[in-house]
Amino acid sequence: MRTYRVAIVGTGGIAAVHADNLDRTDGRAQLVGACDVDQGRLDAFAEKHAIPGTYLTLGGLLAEARPDIVHLCTPPMFHIDQAMECLEAGVHVLSEKPPALSLADFDRLETAQAKGGAQFSCVFQHRFGDAAAAARQLIGGNEFGRPLVARCDTLWYRPDSYWDLPWRGTWNAEGGGPTMGHGIHQFDLLLHLLGPWEEVTAVAARQARATSTEDLSAAIVRFRNGAVATMINSLLSPRETSDIRIDCEFATVELSHLYGYSTDNWTITAAPGHEDQVAGAWNGVPLERGSGHSAQFLAMYDALDAALPLPAGSASARQTLELAAAVYASAFTGRAVRRGEIVPGHPFYGGMDGDGMGTHVLDATALNRPAVDAAV
Repeated sequence: MRTYRVAIVGTGGIAAVHADNLDRTDGRAQLVGACDVDQGRLDAFAEKHAIPGTYLTLGGLLAEARPDIVHLCTPPMFHIDQAMECLEAGVHVLSEKPPALSLADFDRLETAQAKGGAQFSCVFQHRFGDAAAAARQLIGGNEFGRPLVARCDTLWYRPDSYWDLPWRGTWNAEGGGPTMGHGIHQFDLLLHLLGPWEEVTAVAARQARATSTEDLSAAIVRFRNGAVATMINSLLSPRETSDIRIDCEFATVELSHLYGYSTDNWTITAAPGHEDQVAGAWNGVPLERGSGHSAQFLAMYDALDAALPLPAGSASARQTLELAAAVYASAFTGRAVRRGEIVPGHPFYGGMDGDGMGTHVLDATALNRPAVDAAV
């Protein structure tokens, strides 16, 4: 069990979550460096978390701190180029979501990983709780049966002030709205539980918020195993919840939480006549650890110890990003999109806006929407 040298790039709010969770890895990680373009913010972060090395450039950090793993906690538009720089230097990358702003950018990682011999992983911490592992094992098996119907909802609330940061809510800096920046965690977990998706039909809208992108998307997703799921990603919902429900032949699996779950957030309901087999299966697996960054960090270290591919690595992260691209492509073209369809030359391969198509559609629908009375 090796101790890994870890550095954090970007010292904003999510970086504090990473630093705090690194402290919960039982000595498996040594935080050796931090990097930010803001010297004052960088120094305050390093002092708070007792980080010995501070750097204003990523190149300086890589050369002097010599980390084994870099955590990318910067705004989305920087993720891919910073990941490339780390990977080419032979340093493993754990990137906050989204992993890239387009499939075209994401596909650049393959060359960088091959060149440096390092691996890329994306922060999809909801995969790593014990209950998610148990559900993934049981869904489709003899005890729970084949998955048939599902829903996956990220119903969050963000006021107009949320978009005061200039990079938020723009296609060229954030890559999209709640589909890319918020709901991606929850539908990544849905894909983790149900496996590959095959086709999506979607809508996206700018209902109320001061953003260039959508503030709502809704989709119907068909999976390779035959299951059909509905999916909503919203920033308009005052009662915030994140929900997954999967109805199998013999059991319903439900998760309701916000930003992270414990085992208590999961509910398992057996079909009539199948109570004993369902309860026995669910209670027969470990159900202690909830989701969280530290759980993913530990899984990453275990994989590196064993010379195995990193969990939430590039292949599975790409499937999640491809679903996001397909939601946008379907919403803005008005037709179903199949997995594997968005390839070089497709308008949504190079960006989630589809060469301006999304902006045009959202602007047109927003202009045609009746004005809301200010008193309401």
